Amino acid sequence: MSMEYRRLGTSGLQVSALSLGSWVTFGTQLGEKEARACMEAARAAGVNFFDNAEAYAGGESERIMGKVLTDAGWKRSDLVISTKVFWGGRGPNDRGLSRKHVVEGTRAALDRLRLDYVDLVFCHRPDPHTPMEETVRAMSWVVDQGLAFYWGTSEWSAEQIRHAHAVARREHLIPPTMEQPQYHMFHRERVEREYAPLYADPGLGTTIWSPLAGGLLTGKYDDGVPDGSRPTLEQYAWLRDDYDGAKAAERLPKVRKLKAVADELGCTRAQLALAWCLKNPHVSTVITGASRAAQVEENMKAMDVVARLTPAVMERIEGILDNRPEPAASFG
Repeated sequence: MSMEYRRLGTSGLQVSALSLGSWVTFGTQLGEKEARACMEAARAAGVNFFDNAEAYAGGESERIMGKVLTDAGWKRSDLVISTKVFWGGRGPNDRGLSRKHVVEGTRAALDRLRLDYVDLVFCHRPDPHTPMEETVRAMSWVVDQGLAFYWGTSEWSAEQIRHAHAVARREHLIPPTMEQPQYHMFHRERVEREYAPLYADPGLGTTIWSPLAGGLLTGKYDDGVPDGSRPTLEQYAWLRDDYDGAKAAERLPKVRKLKAVADELGCTRAQLALAWCLKNPHVSTVITGASRAAQVEENMKAMDVVARLTPAVMERIEGILDNRPEPAASFG
């Protein structure tokens, strides 16, 4: 198994095709020791991109990652570290994308991460209450000051991204480089159809999250929701319908059918789902999550599965999913 490195859109930055994120796990399910083991397993597999956010575990996720990075002593130029700003606290100016919160939130994140800069900083959601020019100007300033090298968006519409670029061009500011959208076998419309015109112009990169549909695509929920799993946690109760509601009733039969495909390819369903995402050339990196180092090692083996996803296999998967967006960007 060897890691592949992909350009972040049309930028010069290269990120590992598989990366490691800390959402849900660091600071909630994992302490510092377990987080270190996961990050070390990812680094050993060639991962250079580690994703975080000020909102994850109320900042504790960044603190844990920062401690691991400090203790590991890895060469900083070998790493791509990200954070996101939007939900920074309870105060009236601790959330959103005002210039005040963008700047203060980024600086607070750097303190928690024990870093002088992050490589990527994202606007974690669009902010309808802040003028686009204010946000673009603030993010551009953060990059100009060296607090981050690139800025981007997360879960913004194509129209909002276009608007940000138009403002940046008009005001001679730095435009967003990348977007972090949800993308997996059951959530395809935005990445494959809505963003399709943005990959060539302005050259959008994508750092996708939830490639396993919150674990649904692993087969873990084939027979119901196990005790102690994510949807049983109080803070993730809003996800429950994805696992045992109407949405799950539609998706689970397809997940079970995917097992035969994975078995024939000699991989797990998790590896199949990750490799499927990697087949899309517009995906810069697939952010994986893990609660133990062995899970990281298993996920990384998805790199070996990509070459087995021939056009015929991809069409077989399409037949099972039956949800190809129209018109869609072909990546079979």
